[in-house]
Amino acid sequence: MKLLALEAVQNAGYYLSRYRQVEEFGAELFVLNGLGEPDFWPAHRYRVAGSKHIDEIVAAARAWHAVERFDGVLTYSESAVVAVAIVAEALGLPGVGAETARTSRNKLLMRRAHERGGVPRPRFRLVPDLPAALATAAEFGYPVILKPTLGAASNFVFRLDGPDDLRLRLPQAADGMQRMSWFMMEPDGVDLGPHGLLVESFLEGPEVLIEALAWDDEVYLGSIVDRVTVEGDTFDDDVHHAPTSLDPDQLAAVHRAVTAAAHAQGIRRSAMHAEIRFHHGAPHLLEIAIRPGGGGLDYFARISAGYCPIRATMDVARGVRPDVRHYSPTGVHTAGTCLISGPGRVEEITAPQSAVESDRVFFFKITAKPGDLIRRPPYGNNILGFLCTTGSSFDDAMQAAHELAGQIEVRLSDPAEQRVLAHDDGR
Repeated sequence: MKLLALEAVQNAGYYLSRYRQVEEFGAELFVLNGLGEPDFWPAHRYRVAGSKHIDEIVAAARAWHAVERFDGVLTYSESAVVAVAIVAEALGLPGVGAETARTSRNKLLMRRAHERGGVPRPRFRLVPDLPAALATAAEFGYPVILKPTLGAASNFVFRLDGPDDLRLRLPQAADGMQRMSWFMMEPDGVDLGPHGLLVESFLEGPEVLIEALAWDDEVYLGSIVDRVTVEGDTFDDDVHHAPTSLDPDQLAAVHRAVTAAAHAQGIRRSAMHAEIRFHHGAPHLLEIAIRPGGGGLDYFARISAGYCPIRATMDVARGVRPDVRHYSPTGVHTAGTCLISGPGRVEEITAPQSAVESDRVFFFKITAKPGDLIRRPPYGNNILGFLCTTGSSFDDAMQAAHELAGQIEVRLSDPAEQRVLAHDDGR
């Protein structure tokens, strides 16, 4: 089994651990980056196109495919789903199609698809300027949400409780979305849909994160994780628990909502990451992405529900139906937290062996490295990494995560530099 993974712009070493999982699960993995670092992957299975333009990436993929005859092409990056769809079509390999990928990447196109399909969702509108945003927010009623159409990882997503908040946050979001890494890592030469800001009505209630699979007309909920973060006016997807606390009726309602949304987006065969809010007791779609969730959600899925999003992505990429069943929790309690610091330039991160080697830890990953700029709202939403634990209960697992996270030491430069660094730093 030969699989090709690609990104238009390499996201540092973020996906290395997943690429290694692909090989552990039996594939020979080749990696193509439009722009990327040398020595990122074994030399005989790694190429850099030298450009992030889609034509150059497709040409490089075609030339390599003529030699290696790949069985499928895949990505775990939100910024690469459109590029992968285009390359898959060019190589005659299984894929979702460019239009479905674009609809599933651009939040405005996604919302319009949900609207056409009658999917429960927030009210939404693309706002070209402050007067339009103020008028929309007044019509929807505060609080409202402001977000980029091509965002990811909650960057420049704000809850606004009144007109003054909107006047403050809209310029910050409009500036930030232009230099946001998830946007900058998209390929050139591709129509990604409108690049702008949405105002959405606020959905109250608990949120769940779902690792799902679409295969022809059926949608499977492989894993469901409760988000237990206390929210403010910005959004850190930082604390999770599984198995979910949803009852059977709620699970059935979630399945109906995710199925309707996947069909509305045109998703026929894909691993998916879905986010749902129970607004006034009913599930409403926040989004469906056509790739597995990030962080440690693949580990959550395997341990708490016996579903592997990594294997599912591998199978779908080569046109093979994954081994999947409807949601069936294992009974193992899991908890996870993002490692979040203040803003500044990372000087040093140290983690004791007691945290690294603890038998309570099932996923521990430091994604930041010395020299990286940590941007915090309103300038960005960078984190240091992830720590996930098991326990006899949610409280037990969460206590272990907090105790071990507290042992990690981080030294940052002066946080007052963030405003200047956020505009000047190109990484």
